Amino acid sequence: MPFRRRLAALLLAPLLVLAAAGAAQAAKGPCPAMLPPGIHCGEPDAALASAGAYHLDPSHTAVIARVSHIGYGYSIFRFDKVKADLVWDQDAPAKSSLTAVVEPGSIDTPVPGFAAELAGPKFLRSADFPEAKFVSTSFHKLGPTHGRIDGDLTLLGKTHPVSFDVTLTGAGGGFGHPRMGVHASAWINPADFGVSPFLDRPIELVIDAEFEKGA
Repeated sequence: MPFRRRLAALLLAPLLVLAAAGAAQAAKGPCPAMLPPGIHCGEPDAALASAGAYHLDPSHTAVIARVSHIGYGYSIFRFDKVKADLVWDQDAPAKSSLTAVVEPGSIDTPVPGFAAELAGPKFLRSADFPEAKFVSTSFHKLGPTHGRIDGDLTLLGKTHPVSFDVTLTGAGGGFGHPRMGVHASAWINPADFGVSPFLDRPIELVIDAEFEKGA
């Protein structure tokens, strides 16, 4: 190898090592170098998700419905009031369970005045059906941080099976209590639940949630 090429390789080698280390840290997820005592960053590692009863942290949770805007794009609707309980079995995930409740009347949208219409008698009829509820029927581990949760969704008084694709985004010591974060998504057919025929295309439910153990 010519001298110049050998010299370039020698100079580049440390840079490549540093780049690889940086990529590994980025994949792990950024974490501040100095954290207050008792606060721990989460990592996408199922081994850090200790078994037990968890409760949803609504301050760090988003429940979103992506609804087709007459075929052009998607309107984003967010539900602000949600609660959930998770019983997680680390050694046997299939034995885990989840119950979640969303208040349809808490729907929010960037379109002025549209949220009240969506919550009203034309669409979600939240006065008659103040809660939508999901109760798991089975957990399936599909990979180190990936799984599926099957369950029954009750909306507008009608119950149908729904399957959520779930990814563990982080787990760890949290803020003095074990904590885990997940990203989940599922598709539902609005006609199954008697939603207005105006919404005639499948709706995607997207959830980013954090659960805290013993909170």
